[in-house]
Amino acid sequence: MTETTKPGKIDWLILLPVAALLMFSVAFVYSASSTFAAVKYGSSEQMFWNHAIRVLAGIVTMIGVSKIDYRFWYRNATILLLISIGFLFLVLLTGAEIKGASRWIHLGPLNFQPSELAKYALVMQAAVLLSKNNLRTEHWRNSLAPVVLWTLPVCLLIGMQPNMSTMAVILLIVMVMMFLANIKPLHLMVLAGVLVVGLGVFAVSADYRMRRLQSFLGTESADEAVGYQLDQALIAFGNGGITGVGPGQSRQRDWFLPESYGDFIFSIVGEEYGYIGVVLLLLCFIVITWRGFTTVREAPDTFGRLLAGGITTTLALYAFVNAGVTCGLLPTTGLPMPFISYGGSSVLFSTIAVGILLNISSHAGVYGRKQKSLENT
Repeated sequence: MTETTKPGKIDWLILLPVAALLMFSVAFVYSASSTFAAVKYGSSEQMFWNHAIRVLAGIVTMIGVSKIDYRFWYRNATILLLISIGFLFLVLLTGAEIKGASRWIHLGPLNFQPSELAKYALVMQAAVLLSKNNLRTEHWRNSLAPVVLWTLPVCLLIGMQPNMSTMAVILLIVMVMMFLANIKPLHLMVLAGVLVVGLGVFAVSADYRMRRLQSFLGTESADEAVGYQLDQALIAFGNGGITGVGPGQSRQRDWFLPESYGDFIFSIVGEEYGYIGVVLLLLCFIVITWRGFTTVREAPDTFGRLLAGGITTTLALYAFVNAGVTCGLLPTTGLPMPFISYGGSSVLFSTIAVGILLNISSHAGVYGRKQKSLENT
């Protein structure tokens, strides 16, 4: 194992955009949820305070985790993933069903979504396995197969909730990590082909998924509810124009746009802050992605490189898929906008992931090339 060395400075180009997104999300959520919260809870500020507390906890957690040596996760990835799989089983047995899907577990006053934990636990485990086998990537039994064996149960359990969008994105994240680990291209292409066929079969196996796809393609048998939601989101963007209608002045949030504070909050940002606000928000994610992959390039060992790559890919995919769905460029899914959408599980685990990324970044360039890499311990 590499010798303990004092990490370098924190990467402010990761921390500041994340902190900005978290802090501005409080205003976004308040605006998007105030009318709904007033009717459901009797107070327009209820969801605002819920989210504000989660953001504060997330920032504190992110800073705390950034002080933990990232190699701690190398030693504990398997345990964490096993716990995640246990929670996913528990969801299927006792999970709370909301809108036809069982994705949450009640923990007292809190709702916990195990898939948010599972996706990052799987990223850690994949980084461990691929870093151990990085010298044997020509042999699929040693490099590709172990990762697939851990990925399949996680994705199958998430798919059974049902939650195809999360399952598909997790598979794509693992594929990116395999690419970063220099898995043989032929093996990747074969695996990609199998996954595309499998996801295609899964997509057409349920009527509601077919209707969503038909809605995206614009066929006559499209899902009217999905089409309505997208139409309202596009109207919100149109209302916003270049500079927006102003903070708190959204018209679409008031019963026109379902989930305006959750998966479709990006459209409320577009309405209130306009094209300029949307560009600035996406620019934050572009900077985070750029610095994340800079960390991938400069990480001190293979495990750090792959872990940073997995975390960065997860944040980037969730952000840009959510934006694409809200703008009608991708079929409607249930993926939240990281750091922005209302929801405790997403905020908590995304900030933990950023804390890990910050720690890896702080070690980048600290270790000399003559140091032994983690996977050779």
